[in-house]
Amino acid sequence: MNFEHQHAAHCESGVISSMLRQHGVPMTESLAFGLSAALSFAYLPFIKISGMPLVSYRTPPRSIIKGLLAPMAARFRFETFRSPEAGQARLDALLAKGRLVGLQTSVYWLPYFPPNMRFHFNAHNLLVYGKEGDDYLISDPVFETPMRCASADLSRARFAKGLLAPKGLLYHIEAIDRKSIEPQAIRKAIRKSARAMLAPVPIVGVRGMRMLANSLARLPAGEARTLDYIGHVVRMQEEIGTGGAGFRFIYAAFLEEAAQLAALPQLVGFSDRLTAIGDGWRGFALKAARMVKGREAVNPAALADMLRVQADHEEAFFRDLKRAVA
Repeated sequence: MNFEHQHAAHCESGVISSMLRQHGVPMTESLAFGLSAALSFAYLPFIKISGMPLVSYRTPPRSIIKGLLAPMAARFRFETFRSPEAGQARLDALLAKGRLVGLQTSVYWLPYFPPNMRFHFNAHNLLVYGKEGDDYLISDPVFETPMRCASADLSRARFAKGLLAPKGLLYHIEAIDRKSIEPQAIRKAIRKSARAMLAPVPIVGVRGMRMLANSLARLPAGEARTLDYIGHVVRMQEEIGTGGAGFRFIYAAFLEEAAQLAALPQLVGFSDRLTAIGDGWRGFALKAARMVKGREAVNPAALADMLRVQADHEEAFFRDLKRAVA
């Protein structure tokens, strides 16, 4: 297969943009992220990761891929399997036909990840574009170069247990009937993201940010669990799935592209505003990390105040953005 690996900021947007480009669609990672309305925020205290609440800065796994089906009039096939043997046989059969195949995997069981980057996260997406001997040829968007992975290791990553267990999930493109980006699709996607961020739901969007801030503010400064909680929030933001600042930067790049594609020059200014908001998220993560590492006094209330400021900025931003594309 004549396939060109592309490094990306985030796995799912990187995978789907590469797949679409392979089929002749001029799709960038940021355009895939924005067009699928993937930017979001959710604070889910009833879903636990290592005993801590789930904090998410994007829509659920697979929503970026599925969010591009309608704009591109595309058909994908998604398949899961009851056994690793069946999953490997189907992957090999698709590769033999020259198909580019997407997989959902666990980061923990992929040996090409450095040990300090491995953790039990089961929603990591990658592409398989070939097989040589017992090794699969991997295009993992978060790495700068292609990787190789032995069949036993890849099978273990595909069939990991736990939250978001992939069950051997693979997916591939069956057809794409539209290979250009329509201005109306861009407007629709922006309105969808704005509605999600301004939703009248306590755990979602800017209200979810304020709920997380209140949770932080209640933490006692002198307890070990407080440091664990703060460390978890930073990890969810900056290490698992690109996070708060990273997703804002990707969406800002989308707005810059959208300004041209949809003839909405005012979106360039919004791109600049969101980049500044992303810098604020980066500052929040830096302050939290300094507390965790003992370089700064532990002060949950100060972090809560920073988070509330971020929520205020994003609320004003998305209200203005919604009006701009009405």
